[in-house]
Amino acid sequence: MKTKGYALSILSAVSYGLIPLFILPLKAGPLSLDSILFYRFFIAALFIWAGLVYQKETLKVTTSEWFHLMTLGLLFSLGAEFLFWSYDLLSPGIASTIFFVYPVMVSVIMAFFFKEKISKLSLILLGITMIGIGIISSKNSSFDINILGVAVSMVGALCYAIYIVLVNKADIKASGLKLTFYTLFFASAYYFLKVLLFETSVPLPDPKTLLDITLFGLITSVVSITALVYAVKLIGSTLTSIMGALEPVVAVGVSVSLFHEKLTFNLILGIVFILAGVTANMISGGGQHEVAGN
Repeated sequence: MKTKGYALSILSAVSYGLIPLFILPLKAGPLSLDSILFYRFFIAALFIWAGLVYQKETLKVTTSEWFHLMTLGLLFSLGAEFLFWSYDLLSPGIASTIFFVYPVMVSVIMAFFFKEKISKLSLILLGITMIGIGIISSKNSSFDINILGVAVSMVGALCYAIYIVLVNKADIKASGLKLTFYTLFFASAYYFLKVLLFETSVPLPDPKTLLDITLFGLITSVVSITALVYAVKLIGSTLTSIMGALEPVVAVGVSVSLFHEKLTFNLILGIVFILAGVTANMISGGGQHEVAGN
């Protein structure tokens, strides 16, 4: 069972790390980013809904759960929005690596707002992680940090960290699959409203673009989230989160090999610091918070 859990956690991390492979060509196409993300989340929600139907699970939730689920959908949407904005300000590889600090943010939030103990070791590891962010965000060999790019990526990570905390702390009785469906559904509703407010209509993609978006939603949302949910059940949230360290590694690999991002010394050193800080923090017990989505 553990072998299956490790395999699923790796599948989840790798599929989510492939985001640059899909989003960069789509952003260069005719659709706006908001339209792309609307279709991505809506199509992904349809796949999850089909899974619920197959399992004969209803979509019924209580009135109070509706509010919590809408909040989760909004946080998930904002996490994606800031992440993709940071792609333009930094680069997909750098932005994805900085975004990976969210497990550390979860630990800090739990310590400050829910009185969970945070050890001195965790504080030291947090410092190591911040050093990594400083290194990876530097231009060339200097420490001329792109402050806006780092801030945007960090805000995205914070939104996702709050999402994870609420998944654990909110009074939601829904299964992981149902929670994922509503997260994706409300995320798609968020981008649908954005398109209507700022673009007047939601353009229909051509067949090729629709296929690309469908693969985008299927691989980076449906496969990633479903594998994650079952990995958590098999090996627990901590080990699953540790395997999530593959996400930025895959993103950097895709960006370097396919989109000509430079593999600089700062990038390599920053990745080492961030992954070391985050992973050691989770191993030491600072990251034991169950994740229900990605």
